[in-house]
Amino acid sequence: MKEKAQILDKEGIRRSLTRIAHEIIERNKGIENLALIGIRRRGAPLAERLAERIKEIEGCTTPVGILDITLYRDDLTTLAHHPLVRSTEIPFPVSGKKVILVDDVIYTGRTIRAALDAIIDLGRPKVIQLAVLVDRGHRELPIRSDYIGKNVPTSSKESVLVRLTEIDGEDRVIIFEPHG
Repeated sequence: MKEKAQILDKEGIRRSLTRIAHEIIERNKGIENLALIGIRRRGAPLAERLAERIKEIEGCTTPVGILDITLYRDDLTTLAHHPLVRSTEIPFPVSGKKVILVDDVIYTGRTIRAALDAIIDLGRPKVIQLAVLVDRGHRELPIRSDYIGKNVPTSSKESVLVRLTEIDGEDRVIIFEPHG
């Protein structure tokens, strides 16, 4: 794979998250009863960053949880003989909450379907909304994002890589394409 283009840099990611935070507050008429849940790996730091932006805007904290969806994936048997399961850390009841599910990239929709199943197993939220940094299209399930940092039309052969300082030591979003 070779790098084709950088579609977001550090500042672009910051601006996208700030806009998403404002849209979340506006659509939900404030932050009352709101909670953010990031899908482990890169959705988790994005949820934390969104919570920081919301606090800067509203002056109040919003609870943040981390969701591991490994056991809910429909491709679990193809991942590995013994998949690595990390912990789900949701320090609040989801029942009755307005949950904002956060992930880095939405592609086929299968990761989000697994996350919805995992959240519903924890309780019955009032509503679940989806915030993603990048929507690259190619849905296989009828799932859509409520909040999108950037729409990036891609070919199914391309890959979108989100790199975040908390995990990768840098902030940027890159499109890769196959060689040749």
